[in-house]
Amino acid sequence: MLPLQGIRVLDFTWVVAGPAATRVLADLGAEVIKVERKVSGFVIGTRRAGLMADLNRNKRSIAINMAVPAGVELAHRLVRISDIVVDNFSARVMRQWGMDYDSLVRIKPGIICLSMSGFGHTGPRANFISYGPTLQALSGFTLDMQDEHGRPAGFGYSYADMAGGCSGALAALIALWHRRRTGEGQFIDLSQFEALVSVIGPSLLDLTVNERRQEPPRWRPQEEPAAPHGVYRCRPDGDDADRWLAISVRSHSDWRRFVAAIGSPQWASDARFRTLFLRMRNRELLDQHISQWTAEQDAWEAMRTLQDASIAAAVVSNAADLCTRDPQLGARNFWPATGLPGGGRLNLTGTPFRLSETPSAAPRCAPEIDQDRDWVLTEVLGLDRSAQQALIEAGAIHPE
Repeated sequence: MLPLQGIRVLDFTWVVAGPAATRVLADLGAEVIKVERKVSGFVIGTRRAGLMADLNRNKRSIAINMAVPAGVELAHRLVRISDIVVDNFSARVMRQWGMDYDSLVRIKPGIICLSMSGFGHTGPRANFISYGPTLQALSGFTLDMQDEHGRPAGFGYSYADMAGGCSGALAALIALWHRRRTGEGQFIDLSQFEALVSVIGPSLLDLTVNERRQEPPRWRPQEEPAAPHGVYRCRPDGDDADRWLAISVRSHSDWRRFVAAIGSPQWASDARFRTLFLRMRNRELLDQHISQWTAEQDAWEAMRTLQDASIAAAVVSNAADLCTRDPQLGARNFWPATGLPGGGRLNLTGTPFRLSETPSAAPRCAPEIDQDRDWVLTEVLGLDRSAQQALIEAGAIHPE
């Protein structure tokens, strides 16, 4: 039995942050019913491969027209038999539909509503529109990710969405635990902006404690002094010349083990590298020597050599490394497979933790929009064909 088996989640979320939160709940056994729009072009990518397949696995889908009263009433019926309602719209959207907490708590007093808006429901920016990249810019992450020419680079993938999604899942679990103890539901006002600011790290600390604006760290150590500390180009792997190794040497004992692991080259005895302070002061020369060593090394073999000497070192992985070559992810079955309709298999990401008493179930393929309409209307709500036809005629759901 999975930890959240018996919990039903009514999921109004879309794009990434909200679906990332409800994916965690679905993976833990909750019955997640996505309420969606059946509009051409609304889905971002296919749900049979890639990100959308991964975010929406283990969920169900029904398309409801929330623009008509009959659609809102149908959603209210689902609220009556649900435990959590989740959305990641701006603060005003659910209120316009009559699906805000004040409205829903009158339908089901113990309901938990998780609203994952960009800025929260209070403050001067409560109704601002936001996406991951804009939140990253506003929170300071984009500026911190400057390239060597001082141009803001940002992230290749929306870190903001994942930070908000994980925060949302955690908040939902906290609210479920509170309801289990007290019987009380509640409204969760989650600000994705605040979730992101809370994990910005040294830049925020430097400003609040020292009143100093921090420069982009690039490859400078942030936690404690270290040298060498950076990424170093390695020997090409076949046609792939973009192979790198990250290395961090923080103490003098680490340095001695590092020097021995790379063969005790003569340059390591240079007085300019005698102490950590001197190695940091002469960082550019040190990096030149280490780059000459790594240029002759296979990245994976060099990582193993340094790790065997208890030195923090890791290959700078690409997607192929993670999906097909990484033995750690393979050994922990991080890429579980699920069957696709019509045949074939799809590998999805796994959960990053293992529960000894409640092992994860095999993932179920993500639904296409409205795929589970019959199941929701018949099995969940118990509506007969005439009642379903009435909903179609009222415009609450779309005809097949």
